[in-house]
Amino acid sequence: MSLNLNDKKAVVAEVSAQVALAQTIVLAEYRGIQVSHLTQLRAKARAQGVYLRVLKNTLARRAVEGTAFASLATDMTGPLIYSISPDAVAAAKVISDFAKTNDKLVIKAGNFAGKSLDKAAVSALASIPSREVLISQLLGIMLAPVSGFARGLAALAAKKEAEAA
Repeated sequence: MSLNLNDKKAVVAEVSAQVALAQTIVLAEYRGIQVSHLTQLRAKARAQGVYLRVLKNTLARRAVEGTAFASLATDMTGPLIYSISPDAVAAAKVISDFAKTNDKLVIKAGNFAGKSLDKAAVSALASIPSREVLISQLLGIMLAPVSGFARGLAALAAKKEAEAA
């Protein structure tokens, strides 16, 4: 069923709003995937805060026109699912993780902060830990000297008590 002009304008406006907030867009070809698997993919994307949608390529081209993601227009051919995320890693992670379990989902291209990504670069981006994990790792590194110092003081105090007794 084809969309009328007003519906097309609404779709372009909706996608443009998502693109305006996005840091990452990933394109994947979904040819041959069962509907139940796509439903699982959509649920995972929703849980991660990723906008995931199957779009007409011409409407997607219009939505990215004039943005940092305009270079993706050349890759917008065939049946594609668009993964758009304000988080730098989430869009790539959702698509890449699903592609590992379902060989019919093929990562085609991506764009991170205006830089074009190929399939290998999208997989590399997906392997980066999430922001929360990186923050906790940083805090662990920052606390290591303090906790080491505290353990040293506790050991010294225990040694002094043992000598005094």
